[in-house]
Amino acid sequence: MSYQVLARKWRPRSFQELVGQSHVLQALVNALDQNRLHHAYLFTGTRGVGKTTIARIFAKCLNCEQGVSSKPCGQCSSCKEIDDGRFVDLIEVDAASRTKVEDTRELLDNVQYAPTRGRYKVYLIDEVHMLSAHSFNALLKTLEEPPPHVKFLLATTDPQKLPITILSRCLQFSLKNMTPERIVGHLENILQQEQIPSETPALWQLARVADGSMRDALSLTDQAIAFGDGKVSEVDVGAMLGTIDQGQVLKMVTSLASANAAHILASVATLAEHSPDYLAVLDDMLSMLHRVAIAQAVPDAVDNSQGDQEQILELASVMTAEDVQLYFQIGLVGKKDLPLAPDPRSGFEMALLRMLAFRPDGAPVAPKALKIAVTTPSPTSSDDNTQSVSSDSLAEGETSDPEPEAVNLSSPEPVVESPAHDQQVVEKVAALVEVEEHSETQKPVKDNFEPPVIDDQPQEVAQQETVQQKTVQQEAAQQEAAQQKTPPSSPVDVQVPDNHAPPAMEDVPISAYEQADHYGQDESFNDAAPPEWSAETAALNSVEASYVQEQPVVSAPEIKPQASPVRAVVELPAKEHRVDFDALNEASWIQVYRGLPLGGVTGTIGSHCELAQKEQGVIALRLDAERSTLYNDTHRQRIEKALGEYFEQSITLTIDTGRIVGETPAAWRERKIAERQQEAKDSIYSDAKVQNLVEAFSATVLDDSIQPIGNVIK
Repeated sequence: MSYQVLARKWRPRSFQELVGQSHVLQALVNALDQNRLHHAYLFTGTRGVGKTTIARIFAKCLNCEQGVSSKPCGQCSSCKEIDDGRFVDLIEVDAASRTKVEDTRELLDNVQYAPTRGRYKVYLIDEVHMLSAHSFNALLKTLEEPPPHVKFLLATTDPQKLPITILSRCLQFSLKNMTPERIVGHLENILQQEQIPSETPALWQLARVADGSMRDALSLTDQAIAFGDGKVSEVDVGAMLGTIDQGQVLKMVTSLASANAAHILASVATLAEHSPDYLAVLDDMLSMLHRVAIAQAVPDAVDNSQGDQEQILELASVMTAEDVQLYFQIGLVGKKDLPLAPDPRSGFEMALLRMLAFRPDGAPVAPKALKIAVTTPSPTSSDDNTQSVSSDSLAEGETSDPEPEAVNLSSPEPVVESPAHDQQVVEKVAALVEVEEHSETQKPVKDNFEPPVIDDQPQEVAQQETVQQKTVQQEAAQQEAAQQKTPPSSPVDVQVPDNHAPPAMEDVPISAYEQADHYGQDESFNDAAPPEWSAETAALNSVEASYVQEQPVVSAPEIKPQASPVRAVVELPAKEHRVDFDALNEASWIQVYRGLPLGGVTGTIGSHCELAQKEQGVIALRLDAERSTLYNDTHRQRIEKALGEYFEQSITLTIDTGRIVGETPAAWRERKIAERQQEAKDSIYSDAKVQNLVEAFSATVLDDSIQPIGNVIK
């Protein structure tokens, strides 16, 4: 009899022999045992995870001569014929080769006929996503309401390409990829029964390359058996796959943890003898660093998918989280720079040395003798090709070449300059300290900056400016006295910028509404205080500039503080300028609102209200529905309080949302602004000089550049 490959020989013939996919088996087994069978099943998943195998076992469970159950006998003629692939009522269709609508129609013409041998006629359509759109349309009606003796089993690796109308008619089961641990366990069981010697590290390599596919793992095992002359060894599998031994990668990561550049270069030299793919080596190192980072964050989350769980946990205990993140980031950048290097090896070595060079200065270094078992293949060994060494075994075996000390490239020794230079620096620092002490004892610290209150009294403003000028003169005199105490060897000329308060706003007769500046703004926007300048800051800037530029006299640049916005204090208008409560109407509501000390969102909400009704002690406002997004009862209470203070009586305020009929304060303000803008334009266009310029040079007046003078709205 001819040889049968492992993937076919060891294909499961019952649900009990299946490896993994327990979430799918539970649903199918319960449905078979309880006789709750659907007419269409869809199995999705990557290649080699058991889609077709589960479908065949399910067909065997349906047509077993012993009855429908989750455990077919496997001995009857129906079970044997299904295993051999010659059961007449199991119609397997390769949708990739029969994509036309004519093929689908020919297939469905026989659906109405009863099964020949079995209990059910089972249609197994593999790679169903390859069918054409017309084929799916032809299949829809039959798939939705097939005869009671027909079952559809669909399998695909790309369910996204299936129409939603097909998905809605099937029970969908998504098969998971096989974990490396599960693949290794299954391979060990098969090789043990086949009486083929194997090494566990070799099986781990096969499991990693299989990438979750059990069929790929069995096919690679067949290849490894042939390559290794009847055995599966780590060296043979590594040579067959062309992969890098994980022991070498672990050794380099261990050397990084110990900050041992000599060991790193020695590992690269050993690795270069096999002409590796350095980009793949970097990928393996990044994968290992990723698992180390996971072990540091959540130790229980580290799996044994690479067969090195203990080594990863050991590395996580001796490496800092900062180092792991730094090495990972530098490795990612090194992958992009590797094609630009003169040769791949030099680019790979520079990436590793860069990890040590940019290591934070003062960070703890892991012990050099890490007790991490590293499996390293011996190129000249015979059958037994593995040996267990630690990261410091290389140094212990090298008697002629002693182990070099760890080198931290990121912390060079400081450069010692001339004594004269040191004396000059000391004198400058002493001068700075003396200036700071003198300033701290003489100048009070201003913890809270309060903006000046703007009113209509020019005399008080002038007095305030006079006081500020005196304060600045005193500070300048103190600074000059401090400079006289500076040693002659470091003449530092420190100029203290003026510490003027923000300039006073222009004294213009603006209304309370414009003073609050609440139209569409929040009160907190104007609370920022201007930056304060001190003698200490100026002295520090001056000494730093003198130290860097080595100039005998350095003056700090005069930086004028920018004037920050200052919110004016809003007061209620005088009683003779207020509107009486009895005279309140829709026309006078705008005047009343302009006299209310409201700001922020509350002021914006109130400006979009109109007077709806007024009774004795009760005012009803109507808010524009388009402006009611931010309205709540808090704003109503603030407006109610402001109205009570304005009319000097108890006011009950109600605000409803609706359609605005009259003119709101916000609309009035916009109209006034538009009128002032139009007046400014008329003034420009009617000016004789402007008219002469337009006529003489064919000039054009830019309307956007015309702005009214002043900001008073009357």
